[in-house]
Amino acid sequence: MDLTVIPGSRIVEVARLAFATPDVDFLCFGESDQPSPASACAAAVQALADGETRYADVRGLPALRTALAGYLTRLHARPVAEGRIQVTASGMAGLSIAMAAVLRAGDRMVVHDPIWPNIPNAARLRGAAVDQLDLVAQPDGGFRLDLDRLDAMMAGARAFILNTPGNPTGWTATGDELRAIRDICRRHGAWLLSDEVYSRLVYDGRAAAPSMLDLAEPDDRIIVCNSFSKTWPMTGWRLGWLVVPEGAAEAFVNIVEVTHSGVAPFIQRGGVAALGDGPAVEQFRAYCATGRRLAGEALTGLNGVRYRPPAGAFYAFLAVDGLRDSLDLAKKLVTRHGVAVAPGVAFGPAGEGWLRVCFAQSAALMERAMQRLRDGLRAEVGS
Repeated sequence: MDLTVIPGSRIVEVARLAFATPDVDFLCFGESDQPSPASACAAAVQALADGETRYADVRGLPALRTALAGYLTRLHARPVAEGRIQVTASGMAGLSIAMAAVLRAGDRMVVHDPIWPNIPNAARLRGAAVDQLDLVAQPDGGFRLDLDRLDAMMAGARAFILNTPGNPTGWTATGDELRAIRDICRRHGAWLLSDEVYSRLVYDGRAAAPSMLDLAEPDDRIIVCNSFSKTWPMTGWRLGWLVVPEGAAEAFVNIVEVTHSGVAPFIQRGGVAALGDGPAVEQFRAYCATGRRLAGEALTGLNGVRYRPPAGAFYAFLAVDGLRDSLDLAKKLVTRHGVAVAPGVAFGPAGEGWLRVCFAQSAALMERAMQRLRDGLRAEVGS
């Protein structure tokens, strides 16, 4: 049939195998085993009881837009006006809407690699050509972005998509790096789409990672995407938002109208409650920090494994020396050792030779699963 086809997810491929295999610990999805905040659940239930099930303002409920503007203004160095907020049906929907606004068939977009595969695939669905800039792997298992190479690649490009803190690497750009990225995009007249869904999940004592919202002028060609999925955690709620340039809101409203026509009001009420629940954010970050510590302890001392605890997000991304087929290894870890992790190749060519572990899990699950991973790596690759 004459259909548009994009590559299937290698993460889903591993997960389907794990679902069909008894007694497997799941560390392959970008999702915690923690429940959503009770405050958000109660607010959504109350909204349903109050009959908030009709069409809502496509821009988002005024209460949610106002709460988001206040939250972002308190969190970042520059104020964010309510009129620049567009509520979306998930962070991924927000990115897709941003691409619909910015990209045309034949445009060229630059992304860094490794990166969540939905991002470049969404650009390809718009008919854009995607150029992938490899993050530079460091000897200790960390990463950096080569700003000179980015500058060279942005010549003639329509947009750059930045994900920091990053999935799968945990790479987190510094304020100076963000300023340089902004300036590069300005020089080339390119749009900058900044995916900041992991912005609150940092482990150095800061409230949030450095953000384009700390630097961007209201009229910069910068769109910032975020979501309730990771910070609170509320993955199944499918609730996100965009911060768009001043004066551009109406264009985004119209794209949302023809894309998903807004977000259910009872879902948005849960978002309002989550924004007001400060302890929920701190508690979840502490939960992830425990998982991060356990992952680090388990991976220490494994021969042939390079790993540095990430600055942000909730993934351990580990390099396995000599690994040429991370998908095959991930499948063997499921069927032979009872642990499901994501193959690095799922995140682009630069991810081959790596594995991603989601450590946003209970201590009991992490201890058991990481022992299985250690045993599996020793058996399969001699680590």
